[in-house]
Amino acid sequence: MKYQLICGAEIHVELNTKSKMFCGCKNDPFGADKPNIYTCPVCLGMPGALPVPNKKAIEDCILIGLALGCKIAKVSKFDRKHYFYPDLPKGYQISQYDEPLCYEGLVETSYGPVRITRVHMEEDTAKMHHAVVGGKKVSLIDFNRSSVPLVEIVTEPDIKSSEQAKEFLKKVRDIIRTLGVSSCDMEKGSMRLEANISLSPDGNLPNYKVEVKNINSFRFFANSLEFEYKRQSEILDKGETPVQETRGYRDGRGTVSQRKKEGAADYRYFPDPDIPPLVIDDAWLTTIKSRLPKLPDAVVSELVAAGVIESAAKIIVNDSTYFQFITKIQELDPALTKTAANDLVNKKIDSSISPEEYIKNKKAKAGEKITDETILKPIIEKLISDNQPLVDQYKAGKTGVLGFFVGSVMKATGGKADAAVVNKLIASLLN
Repeated sequence: MKYQLICGAEIHVELNTKSKMFCGCKNDPFGADKPNIYTCPVCLGMPGALPVPNKKAIEDCILIGLALGCKIAKVSKFDRKHYFYPDLPKGYQISQYDEPLCYEGLVETSYGPVRITRVHMEEDTAKMHHAVVGGKKVSLIDFNRSSVPLVEIVTEPDIKSSEQAKEFLKKVRDIIRTLGVSSCDMEKGSMRLEANISLSPDGNLPNYKVEVKNINSFRFFANSLEFEYKRQSEILDKGETPVQETRGYRDGRGTVSQRKKEGAADYRYFPDPDIPPLVIDDAWLTTIKSRLPKLPDAVVSELVAAGVIESAAKIIVNDSTYFQFITKIQELDPALTKTAANDLVNKKIDSSISPEEYIKNKKAKAGEKITDETILKPIIEKLISDNQPLVDQYKAGKTGVLGFFVGSVMKATGGKADAAVVNKLIASLLN
């Protein structure tokens, strides 16, 4: 190809904390019954209202950074990022600039590594709604989303193809879902993507970039790269340089120009005077690290080592329900890992069954005696309910009928019920 695609990604992820980033308002922008019900002077940007950082959100941001292989700053701070738009009531966004919480991470892909520049914490904006009211076109603002905790993940310009972009973005989504700190639901907007795209004739970083904002699917992200490659190639072929600008993606149309691209100087960053610097000491960091679960890549490797084919292992880690099920099996009974993985992929496991029940059933089928009272008791209770005349005989002193109940339980369990446990349970339930 004549030009090398050079792309860096920006990923915005809304955290699922109970409260917002800098106030005590409920964090539930997608479940609110009405607009503007989860608001207060802080998230409405009222003069004199003071922000108080959400400790849980900061910890969740650091957890994401750790999972992405980042270093964690000993000292971090919040900054004010100034720009004027109706969805930003203060006229600035509380974000982080030169001292983020996390930096210098790495995510491996089959097309090469993608370096993580930074993972930082900020607040989300309000949400604009364009509608017709009284016959007039108007723009309405819902502040339920204003100040929702938002993590921004910024990469180096290491993405060289649309295929690599999709693999990388899916990996990041799966890691964050595994951490349990966000749903990463792109349809609702709890995960949003931006691409910084350039072309280079020699692989070196050129002196321009085009940013495509507010992309809400991996497919659209890949399409943006392919569209921009063609558009920018045509401009470069004429000996011209593409305009550094912000564009949006429209399905079926490609990218469309929105405005001239801002630089850091345009935002007039400075430290937020209302929020002291954050000091992350070793004790606090150790506590956060203790929350790290097994990550998808590690689980895939473990499953393959247990004899599961790689394609099946990847299906499991890409499904949150399967992932949770198999990691519990690994914890409770590692010997059943391969069997459980194959049953999951071949849909031989009922969605309502727990890992504990699955293990019990497998062991029972393997010929082990059933001693678990939670399995045997329902069988005995049904026999008692269905055979009231025999129950009456037993209570009248004819204890020989116990043999009927014991035999019936053994028949129902294929002879695998533990006779001693069965006798004890029948006696307790009949008396």
